[in-house]
Amino acid sequence: MDTPLHTGTVQEVAEVDARYSRQVLFSPIGLDGQRKLNASRVAIVGMGALGTVLANHMVRAGVGYVRLIDRDFVDASNLQRQMLYDEEDAATTTPKAIAAARRLQLINSQITIEPHVTDLNPTNAEELLRNVDLILDGTDNFSVRFLVNDVSIKSGIPWIYGGAVASRGVSLTILPGQTPCLRCLFTQAPAAGTTETCDTAGVIGGIIHVVASFQATEALKLLVGANEHLNLRMQQWDLWFNQQSSISVAGARKPDCPACAMQRYEYLDADVDSDTIQSLCGRNSVQIHPVVPMAKPLEYWEERLKPLGPVERNRFLLKFQANPELQMIIFPDGRVLIQGTDDLIQAKSLYSRYIGM
Repeated sequence: MDTPLHTGTVQEVAEVDARYSRQVLFSPIGLDGQRKLNASRVAIVGMGALGTVLANHMVRAGVGYVRLIDRDFVDASNLQRQMLYDEEDAATTTPKAIAAARRLQLINSQITIEPHVTDLNPTNAEELLRNVDLILDGTDNFSVRFLVNDVSIKSGIPWIYGGAVASRGVSLTILPGQTPCLRCLFTQAPAAGTTETCDTAGVIGGIIHVVASFQATEALKLLVGANEHLNLRMQQWDLWFNQQSSISVAGARKPDCPACAMQRYEYLDADVDSDTIQSLCGRNSVQIHPVVPMAKPLEYWEERLKPLGPVERNRFLLKFQANPELQMIIFPDGRVLIQGTDDLIQAKSLYSRYIGM
């Protein structure tokens, strides 16, 4: 249910939708821009720190449809910087997409919010990112960003890259066919363990808001059609050490880029089997995503596993304490997180023992 478009004076719009009155009074947006925002559709990939700030801005600005995509659930360590969640969300192990959607709907009941508790991967990326005007990056790993980049180039949908760790952040707006794409700038994803993560280097909340607010402002420019005001330089910040840079990438398009030049979508067309078992860098966790979706409901797994160890279930997931060191999180689509190890062999063995391969 998209927000209705309004006609009339700024005063009339302010009376109908008082929440947008100050935004409409900002002349670069105005009444026409607000109409365009109300009719716009945005997908946000990742509902962690960046994603929660991005979603908050989009919903409060009146973007008519916001799709939230995230595979994870809320835990206490998120509360320092992931602004849409609270202690109850962590205590009940609520999936982030669901918790965020609930909070956002309370902020703006006029728009459509569509949460997806799932892992963005080659089997579902085109479906999950279709029929939107813009994709916003709230992820924390390059493999998913390269997947988003492939969908963006193939479908012609712009996206805005963002990342933050420690006190540093980066953002870049990517317009298919006009600017360098992510693979023009980064040939391949960094090797596992070679980059810092929030779990290894920490992160302060301020850098999250700087990066995501920059992304959100670029998003508003795109959605209202103010492309002449877009900042197409790569922005970098270090808030703690008072550093900021703006780097021109205008000449960085590669004539042999596999994505935007050669139309080879190597991440989108990846062999699904090779990506079903994945160590989550910095999380001491392994994700296993079966090629064939799980046929049994969570109630089945609760009955099967509770004689073997402590089990907690809500309608979104099931937690099973396999032993004092290892915990399994089972999702309705069959995806399993094994927490307490980054050893793929150990994780696969545990999965095979309790779930079956």
